[in-house]
Amino acid sequence: MIRRYGEPVRAGQRYIRRPGIYAVLLRGDHILATYQAEPVPEFQLPGGGIDRGEQPIAALHREVFEETGWKIAVTRRLGAFRRFTYMPEYDLWAEKLCTVYLARPVRRLGPPGEAGYAAVWLPVGQALWQLGNPGDRAMLASLLG
Repeated sequence: MIRRYGEPVRAGQRYIRRPGIYAVLLRGDHILATYQAEPVPEFQLPGGGIDRGEQPIAALHREVFEETGWKIAVTRRLGAFRRFTYMPEYDLWAEKLCTVYLARPVRRLGPPGEAGYAAVWLPVGQALWQLGNPGDRAMLASLLG
């Protein structure tokens, strides 16, 4: 069973399943997070949806690069969680199935390619309370023990 985080399921609401893949990008005592200004300003683990026919690890590399401008090396799978949420940018109620990997930032190739994103180095202790998604915070906390 995959643990659920965030808001409760709304009775009668139809949700579309959206598999996604995310990374804890650890370097020393900091993580590389994304700051997304819209629709709600928040810090997030870099990552996102897996496109139809796309391999998950390829999607992770693509999403991290789009949101941070960094090339990464994937280390290992940390776990998975799900959350039910409204995604205003897609006008979609989604059951997000989020798989999280530990990865190492290798090289910054440029700024984030996706509008509205900024790459931000957060101290790990700060990230534990500043990441906007409770599932992201739980994955980081379990990694740190």
